[in-house]
Amino acid sequence: MASPDRIRRLLRLVEVLRSGRVLNSQQLSDFCGVSRRTTFRDLKALSESGVDVQYDEERQGYLLPASMMLPPTGFTLDETLSLLLLCNELGDANRGIPFQGAASSAGYKLLSNLPRQLRELVGEISESISIQLEAFNPLENSKLWFERLRESLGRRRQVRIRYRSLTEGEEGGLTTLLSPYRILFKHRSWYVIGRSSLHRQVRTFNLGRIESMTVVDSQYTIPPRFSLERYLGDAWSLIRDRDQRFDVVVRFQQRVAWNVAEVQWHRTQKIVWNDDDTMDFHVTVDGLSEIIWWILGYGAQAEVLQPPELRQKVREHISSMARMYESD
Repeated sequence: MASPDRIRRLLRLVEVLRSGRVLNSQQLSDFCGVSRRTTFRDLKALSESGVDVQYDEERQGYLLPASMMLPPTGFTLDETLSLLLLCNELGDANRGIPFQGAASSAGYKLLSNLPRQLRELVGEISESISIQLEAFNPLENSKLWFERLRESLGRRRQVRIRYRSLTEGEEGGLTTLLSPYRILFKHRSWYVIGRSSLHRQVRTFNLGRIESMTVVDSQYTIPPRFSLERYLGDAWSLIRDRDQRFDVVVRFQQRVAWNVAEVQWHRTQKIVWNDDDTMDFHVTVDGLSEIIWWILGYGAQAEVLQPPELRQKVREHISSMARMYESD
């Protein structure tokens, strides 16, 4: 009798073969997370069970005939293309968002539900459009934490975590009982936001710095008024300093002004163009610790005009950098 793991793997294999795409043994192996030898055994098992797995000699790959397809969905062409693009790119094991591999199998299922003519058209178009994410933390050792956090949120169970903090210099890291409120992918990594028993307030934790996690029996409730938008406020990215609200003005030189102006960096930003084609970037933020690194990334092409506190911080960074390079 086949094990539950093998049954699930065979079902996944049928799902991907139903998509109508012709896939070689290596692609099937990558999708199922097994060796090519195991894939060949699974293909043989499907054939012996009456599943009409076919091999296309011309395209050097496996597929299931149209008779195995499910009824078509009610999606329009635009809807189908958008969903497939997101599923294929964000679920890719190498370049997608960590732990979202299920999106890839969802894309194959979506394709398998389309009529043959539409499936072929959609397949050709979707292969011509790509999304490339910025550099991100692959979180190779954190998938278990992600799964436990999903379990915790679903059952409203607290988790006890051991965390390697970069700001709280406690030897060996810190331990806290966490009530997860939200899981957020932002700034190149996954974060969990929730109430920490150690800090007695809502805090943000990077999954990549969690060293251990255990789901415990104690339950919790998420405050009805809690929202991610209210928690983050007008932070530049993730770190909000509630008592430090600043109106920031940065002047960008012609060389980068248009590139900066084309992007919506923050919900409060305003763009003012000057007669000499420089651009003044206005934004209101809760704290300066994050935005300063963004400004420094533009080097001499960006000058802080306001507030004086931020201008001084930039001056200090520049002086430190100059001393570093003077030592040669």
